Amino acid sequence: MTLARPTPDAAPFGRTSDGTPVTAYTLRNPNGVVAKVSDYGGALLELWVPDRDGHLADVTLGFDTVGAYANGRDHVGALVGRYGNRIAGARFSLDGVEHALTPNDGHHHLHGGRRGFGKVVWAAAPFATRSTSGLVLTRRSPAGEEGYPGTLDVRVVYTLTDADALVLDYTAVTDAPTPVSLTHHAYFNLAGHGGPSVLDHELTLHASAFTPVGPTLIPTGKLRPVAGTPFDFTTATPIGARLDEPDEQLRVGAGYDHNYVLARRPRPLTLAARVQEPTSGRVMEVLTTEPGLQFYAGNHLSDDPPGKGGARYGPHSGFALETQHFPDSPNQPAFPPTTLRPGQTYRTRTVYRFSVAGS
Repeated sequence: MTLARPTPDAAPFGRTSDGTPVTAYTLRNPNGVVAKVSDYGGALLELWVPDRDGHLADVTLGFDTVGAYANGRDHVGALVGRYGNRIAGARFSLDGVEHALTPNDGHHHLHGGRRGFGKVVWAAAPFATRSTSGLVLTRRSPAGEEGYPGTLDVRVVYTLTDADALVLDYTAVTDAPTPVSLTHHAYFNLAGHGGPSVLDHELTLHASAFTPVGPTLIPTGKLRPVAGTPFDFTTATPIGARLDEPDEQLRVGAGYDHNYVLARRPRPLTLAARVQEPTSGRVMEVLTTEPGLQFYAGNHLSDDPPGKGGARYGPHSGFALETQHFPDSPNQPAFPPTTLRPGQTYRTRTVYRFSVAGS
């Protein structure tokens, strides 16, 4: 009889500025894959996966201290909510009532506000089964937090499988109508978190359109086909291959920082993206139930604060693929709706699946 594997290890990871203890949980599988997750912001601290020769590397950017996560400005590794991405003017109307949110991106609201879900301590419960190890994170977002209506109870489950997949399952319920779009803001470098830039990583995005943005990165409300543009990753293309092309959207975003409209499949869980790092052979696939995916090529990453082990993170030292509903959907009637109402349950799943080329 095969028994459940050991419950993930728990170890202290420092304290917040108000003295609250923070814990790091280590998930492992028999193939040597290791994921370390903190209860502070649900941050993915480390993710060790093998290359084509079986050598492990930590492929996610991160920091050595809680303080660096608290003071960092790039949402590195964190859970994002209540609303991933931007809401124009930090306000929206719902059922005839206007709600003012915390502005934290100029006049706009970004990734849930000044604290959001990424700078708070979650309740954590590790678990293990015969073929997985994982961590359940829960928190109650009170009515009025960052300006959002309704009390929102959120549950996020990290699961590491024997198939070298890290699965994130999100659920939420509310006692009053509120917009919800949860995501995760890991930055990946499949050569290793302190390695060279990701510009030679070969990216495939299963999307025929994206949502163009205005000068402050708010969507215009239109969809633009990727065909014939530098935004076409429908076949594998190095991330940096077309960064210098004279495209207005590249100029506005200082590179790639755009929401892609995913091609929907008959099954709810859709293969959204594939990334391959040519030297190591590492491959990451992203599957999701969400209609959109924000591709951010790390255009503004900085080395303040320094990364893990003193690593210097600069522009393009990592990329993010944030599964989501579209930015500014509460103000964009043509976009897929994001309102969660009492009696409904918000559910979404994202899978990061790892392999090596040719395997």
